[in-house]
Amino acid sequence: MRLFFIICLALCLQNAKAQDFHYSYNSIDATLIENADAVVRLDEMFVEIPAVDQIIVKNKRVVTVLNKKGDKHIHARAWYNEGRKVKNIQAIIYNAEGVEIDKVKEKDFKDVSAVSGGTLYSDSRVKYMEYTPTQYPYTVVFTSEIMSKNTGFVPSWYFIDGYRVSVEKSVFRVTYDGSVGILNKEYNFNEKIINKSKEGDLSYVAENLKAIKYERLSPNSRNFFPRLMVAPKNFNYEGYIGNTGDWRTIGKWMYDELLENRVELSESTKKKVKKMVSGVDDVKEKVKIIYKYVQDNTRYISVQEGIGGIQPIKAIDVDRVKYGDCKGLTNYTKALLQVADINANYTRVYASRNNQQDIDKNFPTFLGQTNHVILNVPIENEEDVWLECTSQIMPFNFLGDFTDDRNVFVITPEGGKIIKTPAYINEDNYKKTEAVYTVNERGDISGDIIITTKGIQYDDRFYLEEKKEEDIIKQYKDYWKGINNLKLNKHEFSNDRDDVVFTEKVKLEATSYGTLSGDRLLFVVNAFNKNTSVPDRYRNRKLPFEIQRGYLDEDEFLVRIPENYTIESFPESKDIETNYGKYSISLELQEGKKSILYKRSLLIKKGMYPKEAYADYRDFRKQVARAENSKIVLVKAK
Repeated sequence: MRLFFIICLALCLQNAKAQDFHYSYNSIDATLIENADAVVRLDEMFVEIPAVDQIIVKNKRVVTVLNKKGDKHIHARAWYNEGRKVKNIQAIIYNAEGVEIDKVKEKDFKDVSAVSGGTLYSDSRVKYMEYTPTQYPYTVVFTSEIMSKNTGFVPSWYFIDGYRVSVEKSVFRVTYDGSVGILNKEYNFNEKIINKSKEGDLSYVAENLKAIKYERLSPNSRNFFPRLMVAPKNFNYEGYIGNTGDWRTIGKWMYDELLENRVELSESTKKKVKKMVSGVDDVKEKVKIIYKYVQDNTRYISVQEGIGGIQPIKAIDVDRVKYGDCKGLTNYTKALLQVADINANYTRVYASRNNQQDIDKNFPTFLGQTNHVILNVPIENEEDVWLECTSQIMPFNFLGDFTDDRNVFVITPEGGKIIKTPAYINEDNYKKTEAVYTVNERGDISGDIIITTKGIQYDDRFYLEEKKEEDIIKQYKDYWKGINNLKLNKHEFSNDRDDVVFTEKVKLEATSYGTLSGDRLLFVVNAFNKNTSVPDRYRNRKLPFEIQRGYLDEDEFLVRIPENYTIESFPESKDIETNYGKYSISLELQEGKKSILYKRSLLIKKGMYPKEAYADYRDFRKQVARAENSKIVLVKAK
């Protein structure tokens, strides 16, 4: 009996040790579960910078995942490379009751390249936990420690990950030596975030941050979620010592230390460049010739190794191997222009098609604010030229939605400065659809369509000419998915890269587009550019809404009807004008009432709008959707 009692006691003690009631689902406040896919129980990061060339980052993150959508918020991963070492990494998983059910040691983490397959070589890697839950909710306790000599980048701190995540407690602390110094900037702070900082110790704590439910057209979360940016005043990057006093100073440091001695080219290449531009007096035309040479003779491959994170490959090496990453190709183009006595500026930018993210001009550090490099070419008495040097097909002086309309960091021999890239606003993003199509007595249609695009709508479509035939057909069938039984008989493209205009000519047919009902034939007149999207309804919207891209569509269709049918009814002309856009349609009988000329225009305006205006915007889109579905009714002649 005594032995039995000892064994039972040992088992109870072992079970108690394996159970942490704090991590049980039932210990979470009900207000933090509302609208949440995951609850961050603790997000704690301690950063130590004891010297200008030493940084230690310790992280502990505890997340209770409530459903499958919450899995992405675990963040159990750590990046490393030759100069950034993972010292400790571990994860423990608990079930809903707070009982430990699994432990993931460092050797169990997946270890893979941190960059895509388009990378030639890289020493950037990531360790991440791969875990498939058998039930929800569950909790992950993740801990890691990273050490590096590169102190230029201190992680930004996001007190809330994003939509549908709540936070019990968030702690961020940076201790630093006086020789290092710290810059920091608070964004969207509220009363729940407490600043406990003192000299040499930057410290913030936040508790009980409730989840925010995503609503259609919600702005990017970084625009109103609380976050903190931090940068050392003095830093080391791969042996280069710099400081973040202001943009001019950072730019000067980068130009002198990382760029100036990397533009040398061979004598044979110099002669080739001078021959290419010989007899050309116009500076812009010279830039265009050299840009085309780069596009025709190089290709993009990412290179991520050591100082390669911010320093370009030497121009002479790119010239020899004919490839490079965004840094190398931009620097190479700059070097070629320099041979032609044209000055150009290496420029860092945050590139994203879905988010026109500015560099904060009042927080002078590009580390953590940029991810891409483009080229700025100032031309006297003209607007600057902007070049995307990684693309073999992008038109000259056209950035597209990847880098347009945002603050960028331009680096000159005199220092750095913040400039806004060109913007493609509303009417600039233009599409015109012209069509002549015939409806027969069975409801089949056949016709010729011409689509002309400019601005960002050009950027959305000009890649079609690079696609394979089967992919083009698939693209059109998806684009015109409202037309059943679609058959493409012919298509041809014209890409005017000088004026940045893309033209598509398509010949098609489709059976049973119209619907027969007794002696009547009904069909939607707008066959080729119908926009029926209506934003979701919210009884009590909480957030403002944003239209990230404005555009203008104009359409003109000539619709021919069967000989033995007459027009019984067709939609009335309509004009709608709002703060968010304009819409109009008109229909006119032609050719002895045997055809209808349909004209349509839809303008959507870019902008950030208050939540109170959402219902009005939604009503506007509902009116448009109803008009887009308007039908023509034909009746068979007696």
